[in-house]
Amino acid sequence: MVQAYGADTGNDRAEPERAGTGSRLRDVRDRWTRDPGIWRRGIVLALCSVLLTFVMAFHAEIPNTIGNLGSLSETFLPWFGLFVPLLLVLGLVRRSATALIALLLPAVVWFNIFGGLLTDKSGSGGDLTVATHNVNADNPDPAGTARQVAASGADVIALQELPSGKVATYEAALADRYRYHSVQGTVGLWSKYPLSGTRPVDIKMGWTRAMRSTVTTPKGEVAVYVAHLPSVRVKLHAGFTANQRDDSADALGEAIADERLGKVILLGDLNGTMNDRALNGVTSQLRSTQGAAGDGFGFSWPASFPMARIDQILVKDVEPMSSWTLPATESDHLPLVARVEL
Repeated sequence: MVQAYGADTGNDRAEPERAGTGSRLRDVRDRWTRDPGIWRRGIVLALCSVLLTFVMAFHAEIPNTIGNLGSLSETFLPWFGLFVPLLLVLGLVRRSATALIALLLPAVVWFNIFGGLLTDKSGSGGDLTVATHNVNADNPDPAGTARQVAASGADVIALQELPSGKVATYEAALADRYRYHSVQGTVGLWSKYPLSGTRPVDIKMGWTRAMRSTVTTPKGEVAVYVAHLPSVRVKLHAGFTANQRDDSADALGEAIADERLGKVILLGDLNGTMNDRALNGVTSQLRSTQGAAGDGFGFSWPASFPMARIDQILVKDVEPMSSWTLPATESDHLPLVARVEL
C-alpha cells in the first residue's frame, strides 16, 4: 500500500508538470495570435528578406562597373544563406508574423540555387583520377605536399605556383609514381600516362601560368589544361580588383574553344567560383565535377577556414563520377581530386 501510494504521488507530480508545459505553449500561442501588432511589427526585417531575395535571385544583374561588385557578390554567394537564420531569430524576437512569412522568399531562393550541393552525388566507377593543387610558392615542405597529393591515387596531377627554385624538389618527390611530366613556367603536370603536344597557353599575363597537354590513357586521348589565373583583391578604394583575372579567363576560354580534341579537363586555381560571371568564357564550355558528382560545396580556400571554391576541376565530354577535397597540406589552398569516366 505504501509503494502504491508513493507511485500515485509521483504520477500526480508529473501531471502538473505536463500541464504547465502545455499551458506555457498555449500562452505563447495566445500572445502571438491575440497580439494586434503581430502584422505591423518587423516591416524592416521583412524588407531585408525581400532585399536578400533580390540579391540572390538576380545576382547576375548586379553591375560590375562599380568595383566589380557583381563578381564579388557571386564569389561568396552561398554565404548569403547565413542571413536566413539570423533574420529568423530576429523575427521571433520581434514576434513578427510579417517578418517570418517574408523570410520564406530568400530561404526558397537559396535552396533553389544551392540545395543540390547539400546532397552526396558521388558514385563509384570511373577510369581516370585527376588532382589539382596550388602548392603555394612559400610552401615550407614541397616534398611532403607532393607526396600527400600523390597518395590520393591520382593518375594525373596538376600543380600551380611552382617557384623555379623548388621545381626539382617536386620532380624528385613524384618521380617514382609518375613517369611523365612537364613544367611550363609556374604550372606543372605529372601523369602515369604519356604526354604529347605539351605547350604553354598564353593567358595574357606576360609570363607562363597556363599549359596544355594531351594525355594518352588506355581509354583514349584527353586534352588536359592547367591554369593559374591572376589573383584578385578586395580594396576599399578600388573594390574587387579582378580585371586582369577576367582578361586571362577570356584568353583561357578562347584556347579551350580552339581545342581539337573532344574530351577536355581543366585543372587549376581560377581565383573565381562557378557563380562568377567573369569566368563565363570558361564555365560556359565546361562543367564542374563538384557540382555534378561532389558532396557539399567543396570549398578550397583558404585552407585554414575554406570559404570559396576558387580551385576547380572542370570537364567537357567527360562524365564526373566523384569529386572531393583532400586534407590540408602546407599550402593555403586545399587539394582537389575527381574521378571521371572517359
